[in-house]
This record gives sequence, C-alpha cells and structure tokens, in this order.
Amino acid sequence: MGLDTGAEGLQRLPIYRGRSGLKKKPFDIILFFAVVMLLAIGLVMVLSASAVIAEHDFGDTFYYVKRQAIFAVLGIALMIMASEIDYWLYREHVRVIFLSALLSLMIVLIPGIGVIRGGARSWIGIGAFSIQPAEFAKLALIVTLAVYLERHHERLGSFWRGLFPPLLLGVFFFALIMLQPDLGTGTVLLGTTVFMTFVAGARLLHLFLLGGVGLVAFAGLVAAAPYRLQRILAYLDPWQDPLGAGYQTIQSLYAIGPGGLFGLGLGMSRQKYQYLPEPYNDFIFAITAEELGLIGATFVLLLFGVIIWRGYLIALYAPDHFARLTAVGITSMILIQVLINVGVVIGLLPVTGITLPLMSAGGSSLLIILYGLGVLLNISRYQERI
Repeated sequence: MGLDTGAEGLQRLPIYRGRSGLKKKPFDIILFFAVVMLLAIGLVMVLSASAVIAEHDFGDTFYYVKRQAIFAVLGIALMIMASEIDYWLYREHVRVIFLSALLSLMIVLIPGIGVIRGGARSWIGIGAFSIQPAEFAKLALIVTLAVYLERHHERLGSFWRGLFPPLLLGVFFFALIMLQPDLGTGTVLLGTTVFMTFVAGARLLHLFLLGGVGLVAFAGLVAAAPYRLQRILAYLDPWQDPLGAGYQTIQSLYAIGPGGLFGLGLGMSRQKYQYLPEPYNDFIFAITAEELGLIGATFVLLLFGVIIWRGYLIALYAPDHFARLTAVGITSMILIQVLINVGVVIGLLPVTGITLPLMSAGGSSLLIILYGLGVLLNISRYQERI
C-alpha cells in the first residue's frame, strides 16, 4: 500500500477542512512508543559515548547526558503539547512561521550574533545554551510548502507555473543555509522539498531533469570549497589520507567492525577514547554498533522504520491536502536525515555534519524533531482510518 501521488490522488481529499468539527481521536500510540524507545536508547548511548570526553573536558562524566536529558524532557513536553495543537492552526499562521524562519536564518549570519562552531556560523547563543535556526527553518519550510502545494496542486503538471515556485523557495532556504555554511542540513531541506512536490503531483520527468541540474550545482559547491572536495576524495578512498580527510570514516569503521553480532558490551567501546570524533553526536550510531553489535544497531534501525511507516500511514489517511503534505514532509525529513547519518557512519556517503534524529546529543535538533513528531501525532488524531 503506498501513497496516492499526483493530482488524481490528492483530489480524493478535501482541500482544507480547518475547524470542520472532526472528532478528535487518541493519537498514534505505536508512533509515540517508538519515539520514546529511541529517546531512551539515545540517552543511554550518549552517556556511554560521551563519558570519557566529558570527564576529560569538564571533570563530570554525566555532563553531556544531563544536558541531553533536559532537552529530552523538554522535547517530550513539546511533542505532547504539539499533539494537542490542531494542525490547521499552522496553515492559518503560515506567514508568521515563514517570516520568522527567514528572519532567523538572516540574523544568524550577522557577526557577533551568530556563533561559529566547526567552521559554520549556524547558532545563536542564548546564555549557556544556543539554538540553530536552520532546524526551525526545516519545519517552517514544510508548513509553507504544504500550504502552497495544497492551493496549487493542479498546476504541478506545468514546470514554470506549478513546480518552479516551491522549488525556488526550497533553493532560497538552501542558499541561506549554505551561507553559514551547512551542506548537510541544506541537503535534508532540499530532499524534503522534492519528496513533498512529488507527492503533491509533480511530474517525474521534471524532477529527474532537476536532479541532473542539482548534481551539476552540487559539483560546483564541492569545487568551490576545498574541504568538501577532500571529503569526497576521502569517501572514495579514506586510506589515502588516514590522518586527515579520511580519519573520521576510518575510525567509524574501526568502531563498527569489532562490534560483530552482539557487540563489545554496553560501555565497552574503544573508539570513544578520543579516537572517533563526535562519538556522542554525528557518529553515535558507530558507538551503538560497536557496543551493541549488529543486533542492537538493527533494532535501532527497526525503530526508525516504525516511525517512518507510521508517518507515511498517517499521511495516507490524512483528512485533507494540507495534513497529508505536512505529514509527508515531516516523515521524509526524518527519513532523509537517518539515511544520510547512517550512510556516513558506514562509509557509503561522504562525511557531513548530520545528527541521528532522537539519538545524537544536541538541543535544537532534538527539540525540533520532537515538535515535528508532535504535529504528526496531532494529524493522526483526525485521520479517516488507520
């Protein structure tokens, strides 16, 4: 069973129900428990992966996991709150959402306001914490695209009148994020845009042609920044530069390999002893595979599979266009992020700064993902059947 795409599929749904008096049902409990289980596993793995570094840097073994636990609790509260906020309110306030995201992406570029980490000006510092506007921009773009595609889905057979405007919007957001620069987040954003336009009814021929243009543009971005070219070369053969561009990939594979079927045991990772960079963040899946083995890593992927399955099922039975497209956008965003992160960790993709949703340490990403899942849970409360 798949999603009905194209104008014919969308015409089976009403344009917009808004406050139509639909009876609110309990939210999708399977999705909720899958999210909570991944959060719990993530906290355990953040503790294990960060303990050595936290003790060395801060004299507190629990430094990172305490921060992550605070964000997890706040995130669950946000998710439950979002599950109670009727999804059509985002449609009614889409201009405010869009302009807020646009303004935040511009403000972060201002020296003195935007905080540079890892070579990217992607954060705005607020006291001891910081926020990443690009994370909010992903959700804002999903809502904005859902409204546009709902209103103009009958035009999507035409490239210039239908497909070009939403893709231009996605490229505009991508360009602002690349000024930071953050290629990983920008890739997730563009991928989500393509998924949504496809479901809304865009022609595959148009999307394939744009994919070719995108590859040329990507090559240009790589050529414009030497460090990106080094990452591509390291991806093709990381052992050409084992102490430089290929270091992260090699150390990640050194973590996964010894894990075998059952793993070295929880807390027994060797690579977390400052061999593997970002073991509690971008490469937490490598530590999971090392300590819990193929069985543990597969279980984590199965939980992500459950989230993706329930997300697209919620979209399939959504009560209107806007709900369906929003559900597709949120689910696709998570799917793309998981595929990129895991692909990098196992050496199938070049290294990018993409976190693993619900598991990697990080406040902004975790809070936004959980809020987005809360929106998904709210849509599930109005679906026709499931």
